[in-house]
Amino acid sequence: MAWLFNIFRKWRKRRVERRFLECLEIGVAEELLELLLRLMGLAFKIDKDFRQNIMGFTGRYQFRSIDNSVTVAALFTGKKLKVREQLIPDADISVIFKDGKSLMNYLLATDRDILRLVLNNEVQLKGNVNYIFKFIYMANHLQLALTRKLP
Repeated sequence: MAWLFNIFRKWRKRRVERRFLECLEIGVAEELLELLLRLMGLAFKIDKDFRQNIMGFTGRYQFRSIDNSVTVAALFTGKKLKVREQLIPDADISVIFKDGKSLMNYLLATDRDILRLVLNNEVQLKGNVNYIFKFIYMANHLQLALTRKLP
């Protein structure tokens, strides 16, 4: 009977370790996404060329995981970007990641191909997909400007 108890204890330990890593991954993914959005908002404030991307543009973006453990919203108001760590009503586009790992893979990838993620069922898009293309353009523009690879 002791052997059964040992098997159960090992199984329970692996389960707790796996759950801990998932929670860590989710927390890091949300913080990284929020940091990147805030960096984008700062770039809009200090770079007049980059600010041209949002002058007059209004859009409500919801980034979240399927289980809502990650919820970050980006609100473009025509002059600036506001970032909220919450679910928002009436988002123009919702980008729903399968899990924290899928979000991290997207944020850290050098080739941010959103269509590949959709085809691989790692992300779902709900709403007007033109908004996500606008967002990807702005994110890539910022990345190229920061790495001084902007033409």
